[in-house]
Amino acid sequence: MIRAVGYRLAQAVMVALLVGVLTFLMMQALPGDMAFRIAAGRYGYDAVNAAAAEAVRQELGLDRPAIEAFGRWFMDLLRLDFGTSVISGAPVIEEIRHQLGASLQLAGAALALSLLIGPPVGVLAGLRAGGWLDRGLLVVSTALRSVPQFLMGLILIVLFSIQLGWLPAAGYGRPAHFILPALTLALGLAAASARITRDAMAGVAGTPFYAFGRWKGLDEGQLFRRHGLRNIGVALVTFLGLQFAMLVEGVVVIEAIFGWPGIGHALVHAIFGRDVPMVQGTALLLGLGFVALNAAVDLAAHWIDPRGTEKAGAKA
Repeated sequence: MIRAVGYRLAQAVMVALLVGVLTFLMMQALPGDMAFRIAAGRYGYDAVNAAAAEAVRQELGLDRPAIEAFGRWFMDLLRLDFGTSVISGAPVIEEIRHQLGASLQLAGAALALSLLIGPPVGVLAGLRAGGWLDRGLLVVSTALRSVPQFLMGLILIVLFSIQLGWLPAAGYGRPAHFILPALTLALGLAAASARITRDAMAGVAGTPFYAFGRWKGLDEGQLFRRHGLRNIGVALVTFLGLQFAMLVEGVVVIEAIFGWPGIGHALVHAIFGRDVPMVQGTALLLGLGFVALNAAVDLAAHWIDPRGTEKAGAKA
């Protein structure tokens, strides 16, 4: 366990260095005048001119060597200071806290909704592999996974907002605003988790120890709780952990469609505005969050896996 924690800490340091260097180099390689882009982000494209761009260039020292700016950012990072946004003037960490919070709320809602839909159906299909529910699940899950998320979002908006008028099409701040974007993300996630749960359940249900539990007289509920739940939990937790990271980092399109003030949407605007401190801070925290989430998934899988429990008991 200590070795695993040490490995994750070393991985976090490498991620911080690589993300910092790569994001800085890629931002420097973008075409166009950085000073003009930053001035446009501050004052608007209609109000910006050469004088405003030159003032920004002098203020931020954009005429000095790029390595100097990277050195300042790295020294600030060692003091746990992520810097200040060159567009809004607010501390980067404060901007990220608000935007990441919004993305985590949406990702958590989508993940919870998918858990209510996918795994229960997958368990039932796995217990009756080859039956009508199993075949129907294959068709439905394939169809849901093949529909792009932006198209699914537009379909739900047309149906529930425009045609039925039940839910708001976009916005943030009220519980009703969660439903359509969370459902858009949850449908594809539920389709995948249902298939993973189905395959794991079918594999467990075909093992000799599962058949022996049924031979002992355990009913289906007892059999599933004692021998099925933890065996399918490892695959499901691993999948959901990775999907949660992808939900937080990759919902730019959904955030744009539904007007959600999340971290992905903010990162795209920061790139367009050449807000280098914001891009570096956001990418760094997302990378470190991915490392932390992987570590948490590893620990959860080790705790759930009945084989790990048996080994620990044997050693004791």
